[in-house]
Amino acid sequence: MSIKTLEAEDLNQFIGTENWYRHALVHSVTYTDGAKYVADNGGAYWLLDEIALPQKFNPAVKNEPFQVWKLTVSERKGVLTCDDGDGKVVYTKPIPFTDFPLPEIKFYFTDNVILLPSEY
Repeated sequence: MSIKTLEAEDLNQFIGTENWYRHALVHSVTYTDGAKYVADNGGAYWLLDEIALPQKFNPAVKNEPFQVWKLTVSERKGVLTCDDGDGKVVYTKPIPFTDFPLPEIKFYFTDNVILLPSEY
């Protein structure tokens, strides 16, 4: 069992990216240094999967050129939502169990890239 070391303050260091990483399941999707940091330190590669897979299989998500993904965690349960950047929710998924270490995190998805808002 790995100990997660992700702190919200850690994410402030990401302003742009030097590397892009190809998603293992959806090869058209890449992600940034910040997204990789969250996945590595928060035990959250599953979260990158949850953002990448609807890009391929959910038309409502796929048709949005700019997306805001938000995971909200409370009492080891989560809700993952995707909106169009103007607050119109196009996708919601309950997460019945998660040990994600933060109560909330947000990612952007645009141009087939998953990134932290500070990297936009």
